[in-house]
Amino acid sequence: MKFIKPKNNNASRVDWLISERVRAIIKTYSEYTEYTESEVVDTFLLNLLEDKDFIKWISKKRNNKRIVKQLEIEYLLESDNFG
Repeated sequence: MKFIKPKNNNASRVDWLISERVRAIIKTYSEYTEYTESEVVDTFLLNLLEDKDFIKWISKKRNNKRIVKQLEIEYLLESDNFG
């Protein structure tokens, strides 16, 4: 038997403006995947961490330790040599 693990996503509300089109995309994709709209946005935005140029930019930032810890990307900086 597999037990259900808590999500522990420490969610907080944000105050962003998005277009009606994007809102409709999120709503429709949420219905399609049967995830909540918040889960769709959260999952999609985590894909930004696959952008090697973004990770490289972070690695080159001065005093990046706070960002690295906050984004939980230590493993990305260890696995790739960004010099």
